[in-house]
Formats: sequence, structure tokens, C-alpha cells
Amino acid sequence: MLPTSILRSRSAWKGPFFVAFPNLAEALKNNTAIRTNARSCTILPNFVGTDPLPFFLMLDPYSNRLKFLVHNGKHHIPLTVTEEMVGHKLGEFAPTRKPFRYRLTKNK
Repeated sequence: MLPTSILRSRSAWKGPFFVAFPNLAEALKNNTAIRTNARSCTILPNFVGTDPLPFFLMLDPYSNRLKFLVHNGKHHIPLTVTEEMVGHKLGEFAPTRKPFRYRLTKNK
């Protein structure tokens, strides 16, 4: 058994979890969304895609980005992957709980 100072944390040797999406390339080419229930899938750099034109010349800057439909337990929430999302999980961007809204009651 190795001393605990040599052993690193579990996340260091475990590695990221990702699902092999078979239609990843054609979804990027056809600009269609990938429907998934895998909320624990890590967003990889190849999910972002590349921009063929400079950002200021594009009519829609997110047209060449990969789109997912992530299941939140009830519906599939649309999600467009950006560079800032790399390393996070898909489920972080699809909230599962409805936010509370305080409603005032009318005086009778």
C-alpha cells in the first residue's frame, strides 16, 4: 500500500466521463441538436467546433456551435456549447428545479 501523500485525489486519476455520440460530426455539419439524457457527460473541446468566418462577419455567431437537448427530468432543454463550458458537465446547464417566485396576494 502506498502512503497517502503519494496517492492523489480520485478526480486526478479517474479522468473525465463522456458519452460517444455517434452523430456528433453530422450534427455539427447539419446544424442539428443532439438529444441526450447523459447529464454527467463532460463537455470536451471538440464539442465547441470551429468558426469558418471571423466573429464579426458572421450573421449568427453560434451557427457553427454544437447544440444539445439535455434532459432535466421533464423536458429537453436546448444548450449551445461555448468555449467557457469546456470541462463542465452537460447537466450543469439544464436546471432540474423550478425557481421559486414570490407572488403577492391581492387584498380583499
